[in-house]
Amino acid sequence: MVNMKLKKYINNPILSPVKKNKWESLSVRNPGVWYEKGTFYLLYTAAGEDKEHISRFGLATSHDGFHFKRVSAQPILSPSLDGPDSGCIEDPRITKFGDYFYITYVYRTFPPGQYWLHPENEPCMPFEPEEAPRFIRENLAATGVLMTKDFKSFHRLGRITRATSDDRDIVFFPEKVNGKYAMLHRPKEWIGEKYSCRSPSMWISFSEDFLTWEEDYLLAPTIFPWETKKLGAGPPLIKTEEGWIVLYHGVDKEGVYRVGVMLLDYDDPKKVVASVVFHN
Repeated sequence: MVNMKLKKYINNPILSPVKKNKWESLSVRNPGVWYEKGTFYLLYTAAGEDKEHISRFGLATSHDGFHFKRVSAQPILSPSLDGPDSGCIEDPRITKFGDYFYITYVYRTFPPGQYWLHPENEPCMPFEPEEAPRFIRENLAATGVLMTKDFKSFHRLGRITRATSDDRDIVFFPEKVNGKYAMLHRPKEWIGEKYSCRSPSMWISFSEDFLTWEEDYLLAPTIFPWETKKLGAGPPLIKTEEGWIVLYHGVDKEGVYRVGVMLLDYDDPKKVVASVVFHN
């Protein structure tokens, strides 16, 4: 392991809430970014001060990666009116296959409410029907996939995670690995002796059809003090001659986030070849 430092942009933040836009008056956060033909596309999560805390997606663009301009004063995508993602949408991550962008995103069936005001920091529920499945009863987060060619119109492809686990931080490999699609994910409840990890960790999964992911391997359990609470993938992977570069976040017991990077074997990405920690 090698210790390194990152230099933060002196003019941060590059995007801030807009008070006159109620849907993004409280926070803009957790974006996915794509660079193509001289333009950076920043698809960001935004929320207002409503008690339901419904998050939506906004879009901003830039030609230098530092100065971004919103394309609209309205959301580029909102929760569906009556679908499984009608509660909130957040945390987009972008990968491109052919002519389409495939965007993983986290959603809930019901709005999470202002969870930071609750002692357990758990999402609110408008009701708790005893007969409902646990996924509905506890308003667990799921991850779905969007398709788009232009960041204007989107197709919702549905859930790619299991209904029995709060699973997120999902990123796709930019190409097939040994004939299969591959992704990284972090199932919150896969902890304990059965899963060989003490806290939510990073897993790698493979699929034949892109929507059914059942071949799972523990890739990176929490090891270091700065990632004691949990860790998960950040942006999509970067392909290099040496292997696959993964930028990820770790959270310590005090709730402080830090950035790390690991290198996965090119032919067998279930193997971590090297890792680096970026300190504050």
